[in-house]
Amino acid sequence: MASFRYSFQKVIDLKSSEKTQAEWMLSTAIGALAAEELSLEELRAKQHEWEGKLHEASSIAVSLSELQVIQQYLDYLVACITSKLKDVLHAQKAVEQSRLKLSDKMKDEKVWLKAKDHARDRFQYAMQIKEQNELDELASVRFMIPTP
Repeated sequence: MASFRYSFQKVIDLKSSEKTQAEWMLSTAIGALAAEELSLEELRAKQHEWEGKLHEASSIAVSLSELQVIQQYLDYLVACITSKLKDVLHAQKAVEQSRLKLSDKMKDEKVWLKAKDHARDRFQYAMQIKEQNELDELASVRFMIPTP
C-alpha cells in the first residue's frame, strides 16, 4: 500500500518555522518589557527615597544649596521616569505587535495543516476505493472459476 506524501510539506515546514520565530520574537519583546518595567520601578523607588531625604533635610537645619541640589536631582529623576514611561509604552506596543504577528502565523500554519489533513483524507478514501475494487475483482474472478 502506498504511503501518503503531501506535496506542500515544505510549505508547512516553513510556516511552522515562521511560527517558532514569531514565538521567539514575542518572548524577546516580553523580556524587554519586563526589563523596562523593572527599570521604571527602580527609578520610582529612588525618587521616593530622595523625596524622603528632601523632607528630612527640610525639617533640620540644612543649607539652601543642599536643598536645591536634592530638588534638582529629584527633577532629574522625574524626567527619567517620564522618559522610562515612554519606553515602557513602546515596549508594550512591541509586545502587542509580536502577539498579533504570532497569531497570524499560527492561523496561517493551521490553514496549511488543515489542507494537509484534507489531502490525507482524500488519499485514504482513494486507497479504500482502490482496495475495494481489487477485492471486488478478486471475488468476481473466483466466482468465474468453476470449482471441481
